Amino acid sequence: MEIRVEGDIEKALKLLKRKLQKEGVLKELKKRRYYEKPSVKLKTKQREAQKKRAKGGKSGKPRPMASADRS
Repeated sequence: MEIRVEGDIEKALKLLKRKLQKEGVLKELKKRRYYEKPSVKLKTKQREAQKKRAKGGKSGKPRPMASADRS
């Protein structure tokens, strides 16, 4: 990952943090900080999937109508 520093170092650090967060590097670091048992890892993965499904219905995108709903 390359970040060019043209004057303001603070701005470059902010940009670096944003890129790392976007790529999921920070989340991965936090996740790997401690050993997680496989059973706990599975529960965490299921919880994340549940959150993703719950969030999916509230995305704001119009869903296509089912054939029974059409008049």
